[in-house]
Amino acid sequence: MSLFNYIITKTIPLLPKWFAKPFAKPYVAGETVDEALLTVSNINQKGFRATLDILGEHVTSSELAYKITEQYCQLYNRIDDEQLNCTLSVKPTHIGLNISYFEALKNMKLIAKKAKELHNFLRIDMENSDFTDQTFEILKDCKKNYNDIGVALQAYLYRSIEDINNLATPNFNARICKGIYKEKPSIAYNNKHDIQKNFILMAKGMAEKGAFAGYATHDQELIDELLDWIKTEDIPSELFEFQVLYGVPMGDRLENLIKDGYKVRVYVPFGPDWFDYSIRRLKENPNIATYVLKNLLKP
Repeated sequence: MSLFNYIITKTIPLLPKWFAKPFAKPYVAGETVDEALLTVSNINQKGFRATLDILGEHVTSSELAYKITEQYCQLYNRIDDEQLNCTLSVKPTHIGLNISYFEALKNMKLIAKKAKELHNFLRIDMENSDFTDQTFEILKDCKKNYNDIGVALQAYLYRSIEDINNLATPNFNARICKGIYKEKPSIAYNNKHDIQKNFILMAKGMAEKGAFAGYATHDQELIDELLDWIKTEDIPSELFEFQVLYGVPMGDRLENLIKDGYKVRVYVPFGPDWFDYSIRRLKENPNIATYVLKNLLKP
């Protein structure tokens, strides 16, 4: 990391939000629904699928949790009206899990009902390990009324392989990601090699069960390893897709995956709670500071 990028990364969290906005822009599709849907439309035109995520978590007001639930339901309507190739991803704590399990379940069922009505897909996102079991229970309860619902599994958790063994069937759909929350060494890997190894084991476990997996990674070496395995074992294309976060630089890799016939989905976050998310992305990829500054200085 250059000295400039290091200074920017350390300084931006301390400055007013207006100053941070140009550095956040590459990672967040605006604050409004219209901005987010325009981004999704542009992504679709390039051959990518999309998933929208309203930024925010750990809501402690029932009124706010319900308001956010309504926003997700309205999003499904807009996606359907504009005929976009786009699904939704929802964090349970964003719609009430910090309040109670039943608060979150009630709201998730409303969102699932709208997804069913419009024949769309719902991803229930995974948060820190305190909520893992409750998230799986929400998934099970919601799938009693609608099957096209998935969850996320985190490759840094030791338990994830066992979760696949217990949950995966041909009707199971999971997004495999590294995991971003701080977890104790007693329950999670913290070595990159160990996480990558577990990621591959999880992908293989999902395929063996005939379950659909989204391979959510920006790690080019891990993508290479996944592709070698997919080709060697002739994994059916209907059992997987590659997934990435909006704005993370990957050169022309994603376009090449599309050209090679693979499905690629871009996760698109948006909303007024963009600041904390953007700071996390900037810390993960400090080089973005240089890119942004160059663009700001262009005549």
